[in-house]
Amino acid sequence: MTSEETRRSDKAGLDPGTLMYVGDKKVERSRITVIDYDASGYLEKEAASVEECFPFKETSTVTWINVDGVQDAAVIEKLGTRFDIHPLVLEDIMTTTQRPKVEDLGNAVFVVLRMIECGPDGLDMRADQLSLILGPNYVLSFQETPGDCLGPVRERIRSGKGRIRKLGPDYLAYAIVDAVVDNYFFVLEKLGEKIDALEETLVDEPRRGLLHEIHALKREMIGLRKAVWPLREVVSGLERMETPLIKKSTGVFLRDVYDHAIQVIDTVESFREILTSMVETYLSSVSNRMNEIMKVLTIISTIFIPITFLVGLYGMNFVHMPEIRWRWGYAFAWALILASVGAMFAFFRRRRWL
Repeated sequence: MTSEETRRSDKAGLDPGTLMYVGDKKVERSRITVIDYDASGYLEKEAASVEECFPFKETSTVTWINVDGVQDAAVIEKLGTRFDIHPLVLEDIMTTTQRPKVEDLGNAVFVVLRMIECGPDGLDMRADQLSLILGPNYVLSFQETPGDCLGPVRERIRSGKGRIRKLGPDYLAYAIVDAVVDNYFFVLEKLGEKIDALEETLVDEPRRGLLHEIHALKREMIGLRKAVWPLREVVSGLERMETPLIKKSTGVFLRDVYDHAIQVIDTVESFREILTSMVETYLSSVSNRMNEIMKVLTIISTIFIPITFLVGLYGMNFVHMPEIRWRWGYAFAWALILASVGAMFAFFRRRRWL
């Protein structure tokens, strides 16, 4: 049982909507950043307190409030009270083991995603929960820890390039989801490079530690599959959702994200099949190598059978053996031994055992 599951069991018996952090990744304090913009300009700042975010609920501009660190129940509860977020949704935000999903809350849309990061070697993947709340003029995002893949979205807002500052919060929510999905391709590219390197090693030199590396990659793929498999349901749900918060014009972009999600899922499944076949190839190569070793040892043993017989025959202590007093008896014994070895080699070559 994982530590996250253990902490989740601590909530057993509590009232629904009780705010309790479930997860491993804690930060010292929650960091709140605000980006407020329209077609003419933008404002970006770090809020010293959660109360600084309250006035942005009533503005005519689009506001993106991002919270890094969801272990502080007081911050989450205050934001939820101000922006009319249901306590059960707040509970889901603080429970960082949620499956990716989308919910229509009436006055808002709630989305849960998994952001994936991996090391330069394609391993050590880290999955962080990203919770989004789309409102009439705002988007709230909640992350487990600082650091994400949303830098390109922020840069587009700052530079004013593209259509993001000309459209509403639904387009901002789409841009965030699109950035998360696009980051999956970066992770898959790293994994693909690692898998290609393992395949080359598997063909050239199937060393003993290779199987452990393949199994480590398979574990990473299981975690990645759990994050991306529900993704198409999330994007499809956003596209089909009948809510005034998501305009029809945004549906076109969501369909594009849906296509990307399908590509990600197909790639993950392909990688899983490749890794499974690599395990079978490794086991087959080890078995073939063992067969070759056994073949060589068997041939050596078979060659020594007549030699052992001849040496045992002439090693018997009988006085009246014909070759005992013969001048060429020793040479004859060696010639007989070498002739038997040569005959067996010729027989093995003829049968193509060598």
